[in-house]
Amino acid sequence: MRIPATALALFLAGSLPACSSEPTATSAAQPPLAGARIGGPFRLTDQDGRTVTDRDFAGRYRIVYFGYTFCPDVCPVDVQNIGAALKLIEAKDAALAKRIVPIFITVDPARDTPAVLKQFVAAFHPRMVGLTGSEQAIAATAKAYGIYYARGKGTADGYMMDHSRQIYLMDPDGKPLALLPEAPPQAMADEVMKWAR
Repeated sequence: MRIPATALALFLAGSLPACSSEPTATSAAQPPLAGARIGGPFRLTDQDGRTVTDRDFAGRYRIVYFGYTFCPDVCPVDVQNIGAALKLIEAKDAALAKRIVPIFITVDPARDTPAVLKQFVAAFHPRMVGLTGSEQAIAATAKAYGIYYARGKGTADGYMMDHSRQIYLMDPDGKPLALLPEAPPQAMADEVMKWAR
């Protein structure tokens, strides 16, 4: 069962502190996920086999997506859209684009080794980072980001993973800014540029 991004947004909106009923210029300028408890410290392994922590991305905006490389449908499309959106930002504002890092975190660490991730992320954007780790490390990271995932039925090699598919924009301090639309890439790029300064 996938949790739709709209349902998550409604849940998060309901869990945030109540604001004044009258809109103000200040509240209108607040990112939709400002103050939400999403994200946190992690220690994982990148596609080159190096240990990476959340602190390695300090000072940069992050587009964070959880999925798995053996996914037959949504993951490749979502990641392709992330790569395409970043290329649109590069064409419009190269300086901003350099401050954005796209991050793909696997929910299938048993199969998504660094070598597998390296081939996968390279197909979508040259600066995309792929992260894997132990089952425990992935579970803790997914929980911090509010990501549901579970192994589906199948053989040892042919199983699928069920997972939610939020695409988060995080600020340079690792705090959540917004949920990004899954498609089209232009809509995703527009939303990133709305909140990334």
